[in-house]
Amino acid sequence: MTPILSQLILDIRSCSLCSDQLPLGPRPIIQVSSTAKILIVGQAPGRRVHETGIPFNDPSGNRLREWMGIDKNIFYDESKIAIVPMGFCYPGTGKSGDLPPRPECAQTWRKKLLDELPQISLTLVIGQYAQVWHLGRMAKESLTDTVQAWKEFGLGVLPLPHPSPRNNSWLKNNPWFEHTVLPELRSRVASSLN
Repeated sequence: MTPILSQLILDIRSCSLCSDQLPLGPRPIIQVSSTAKILIVGQAPGRRVHETGIPFNDPSGNRLREWMGIDKNIFYDESKIAIVPMGFCYPGTGKSGDLPPRPECAQTWRKKLLDELPQISLTLVIGQYAQVWHLGRMAKESLTDTVQAWKEFGLGVLPLPHPSPRNNSWLKNNPWFEHTVLPELRSRVASSLN
């Protein structure tokens, strides 16, 4: 861990920029190391993750680990895997699920933090907010179109739908994802970790 990254982590964990907008208050949740090979970019922590302080410590995380073909020991090894959501704190719940990630995180911290992760060889970009930020103009009109176009983004980036159980109908309606994208995901994860 570099001194710059260590200080950045301390600054992020004490961040209260949008505390008045967060229903449960600030609790920035990230997992990073300057040696990490894989970067997982999600949306924002859910309520359970906020309560435990452990990223993807919920059914979404179980599915994501299954998709990646790895266990919890590898997933939570910060020297191998960085987890940096678009929003670091639980944003609250809306009518159809969790609210969007607060924009202050990306504006304030994202570039600084990613600059300190020089070993990343694979970025998993989960959900539309993450895809728009990381893929920019290359992101398609919809999440489905972006995930279907996964070959266009090169070997270092792979767009994914959110692994939430709320997306079971999307997975059922898009069987190509399981047959074409998941084998590629597992292959790239294994290659990055070796």
